[in-house]
Amino acid sequence: MNRTKGDEEEYWNSSKFKAFTFDDEDDELSQLKESKRAVNSLRDFVDDDDDDELERVSWSGEPVGSISWSIKETAGHSGSTHEGREQLKSRNSFSSYAQLPKPSSTYSLSSFFRGRTRPGSFQSLSDALSDTPAKSYAPELGRPKGEYRVCSLERFRSLQDKLQLLEEAESMHDGNVITAVLIFLKRTLSKEILFRELEVRQVALRHLIHFLKEIGDQKLLIDLFRFLDRTEELALSHYREHLNIQDPEKRKEFLKTCISLPFSAEDSAHIQDHYTLLERQIIIEANDRHLESAGQTEIFRKHPRKASILNMPLVTTLFYSCFYHYAEAEGTFSSPINLKKTFKIPDKQYVLTALAARAKLRAWHDVDALFTTKNWLGYTKKRAPIGFHRVVEILHKNSAPVQILQEYVNLVEDVDTKLNLATKFKCHDVVIDTCRDLKDRQQLLAYRSKVDKGSAEEEKIDAILSSLQIRWKN
Repeated sequence: MNRTKGDEEEYWNSSKFKAFTFDDEDDELSQLKESKRAVNSLRDFVDDDDDDELERVSWSGEPVGSISWSIKETAGHSGSTHEGREQLKSRNSFSSYAQLPKPSSTYSLSSFFRGRTRPGSFQSLSDALSDTPAKSYAPELGRPKGEYRVCSLERFRSLQDKLQLLEEAESMHDGNVITAVLIFLKRTLSKEILFRELEVRQVALRHLIHFLKEIGDQKLLIDLFRFLDRTEELALSHYREHLNIQDPEKRKEFLKTCISLPFSAEDSAHIQDHYTLLERQIIIEANDRHLESAGQTEIFRKHPRKASILNMPLVTTLFYSCFYHYAEAEGTFSSPINLKKTFKIPDKQYVLTALAARAKLRAWHDVDALFTTKNWLGYTKKRAPIGFHRVVEILHKNSAPVQILQEYVNLVEDVDTKLNLATKFKCHDVVIDTCRDLKDRQQLLAYRSKVDKGSAEEEKIDAILSSLQIRWKN
């Protein structure tokens, strides 16, 4: 095809085409400018006026405003990233890359079970074990593609150009831009090269880890942790896969394989407990489903089960056991005492759970037995590891008779707390007797106005006031 001179000039001077020069390959300034233009285009790309629908990501890879983000912003950034980049620049080939020290793990399975994180951790319980769908952190994941301006990164083909693009994105301190570039690198680089280059770029690495968790790419995440030799994160990522297994038997077998993973001793104990608990739940569920369908067990007839016990937390399982299997012998898997001993449930937690279950059933005899202890001489005494003031609150919540309430209000040691509870729950005899013991005539007179006219309580107060007046005269 013949071109005019004007067509040729337009061809070479357009932004799409460039004439070849021997200086292009060594023109680092040109490459830098090209990276800057692409990153600035990405920034425009993610900073639309209507981007409120997207959750912003901070420089450290955290959702802006989160607790972990605040901690990291306050603590500042370490110098490991700069040192890593210096090592990267000193490399002449892929094979000469120096092994960097592996960062210590920031994960603890026990912290997830207890709802707290290690210092500096950027992973919360809900982040690690939640079943909820992932949020969108990369710009193109949030809305239909037609709503965005196209910003192509395909012209960055060499590894050098791609790394220059990533470093420019990091220098912008914009999490969405970094994530967008990482998506491009994830798609265009082999995982081995990607992992190796990100190992010395901790900020970008944190963004990638967070992004993989959000999109649920467990396979690539596990490969990444294995490459980084982060054994606890690797084990945790593998353990987290149990959430995707719906069949109870298959989930149980999967948990069994997790017991041997390289967790800490404390975390391994939690994995063992999780496996044992699910194993128990499968047995209890099968047995109770049979009893309920047969219709011959009174507790299941009066109180049909509202849900399966499978995959429930330990405390919920204990409550279920105290509700449906309270009187069972310790040797059975569904016995509350068996659960308490097997999982080393503290006395306070056990008593609180058993009280809630038996009070809900209005089994007042069981409630009484729960707090009755006998010494070696045979004398009985009431004792509550959770405090009798909490016992009273739970009993009232479950509509306990006033006689039972008064018995437990009387066991509260602190006089002010006892009077407040007795007044709140209209335990008249406790209020009157306590004021009498305190010889508090003014409080008796004040309380007299709160009881019914002509009631036994009013007569009792009048008798005490008369007795106190006679004593004062004598």
